[in-house]
Amino acid sequence: MVPNPILGVLLHWLGGLAAGSFYVPFRKVKGWSWETYWLVAGVMSWIIAPVLLAGLLTKDLFAVLHEAPGATIWWAYFFGALWGLGGLTFGLAMRYLGLSLGMAVALGYTAVFGTLIPPIFRGQFHALLEQRSGIVILIGIGICMLGILFAGAAGVSKDRELSPEQQKADVPEFNLKLGLAVATFAGIMSACFAFGLAAGDPIKLLTLQHGTSIMWQGLPVLIVVLAGGFTTNCIWCAALSLRNRTYGEYLQVPVGRTQTASIFKNYLFSAIAGFTWYLQFFFYTMGETQMGKKYGFSSWTLHMASIIIFSTLWGIALHEWRGVGRRTKVLVFLTLLVLVSSTAVVGYGNLLSTR
Repeated sequence: MVPNPILGVLLHWLGGLAAGSFYVPFRKVKGWSWETYWLVAGVMSWIIAPVLLAGLLTKDLFAVLHEAPGATIWWAYFFGALWGLGGLTFGLAMRYLGLSLGMAVALGYTAVFGTLIPPIFRGQFHALLEQRSGIVILIGIGICMLGILFAGAAGVSKDRELSPEQQKADVPEFNLKLGLAVATFAGIMSACFAFGLAAGDPIKLLTLQHGTSIMWQGLPVLIVVLAGGFTTNCIWCAALSLRNRTYGEYLQVPVGRTQTASIFKNYLFSAIAGFTWYLQFFFYTMGETQMGKKYGFSSWTLHMASIIIFSTLWGIALHEWRGVGRRTKVLVFLTLLVLVSSTAVVGYGNLLSTR
């Protein structure tokens, strides 16, 4: 299959749309603590959806996983578990900073580490500087970092302009210092997902040998990486449930609603959030196949930029930027403009490499 970077960028945009949108359905969940709805969504996003879609779209799924080298399974799972630590605190970053700022700070760290560490580890980084296409991609990565800085600056500007009452109205648990600390940790650990995908390359080769289409080769790897993420998240949510005595919430009924309707609604919207979250990597693995093998790591930058673009747009739609001044609005506009430009530049660099 001949790579098509333009199609790859569009697929990464779809993944970014899914990732930037997954937290929205949680707003419909009532009467449940964070650890309750997060785990319910996690079962869908880390267990059910990966196995279901990989089983439908790839060949001999369980035979492929059985044939994979033990070391490959271990490292993909291990990095997935580390990523899980970032994933479970990622949701906390949204709680304390809001959708726009939380995504920007956390994904800024994730973009830097997840994009640059794999080629450095493989000894490929110096090759980027020797070819025009590689230099263009590095410029695109730099533009992405600039866009993330604009996003962070917009969040800080918003914090200075709004009163505490306005902040609490838009983000009820807003806490800048705690949110920045959580987002930093979440961002660095979340970069391990890129390492897990790289560690799973032998699984991709195996599934291709069994007749899987190139477009779906990354789906079996997702099962292993996400299983690691599920492990850490499940342990943490179970611990919180025991500590906070919230384990009964799986059957708890919000006041004023019927038991069947409320339980169904909470499970439904948690499952929708989880499935939407999984779709980001479903489209990511598809987009990665279109970027070419040479600079496949650049997919991570495209993914991060796309997520921030769509999470910022959701923040605007949900009125998180309501009441801010002209300076902050300009910074938000620059965030979107620069990040969209970065995806175009990275895509162009990959297009050059295919020629």
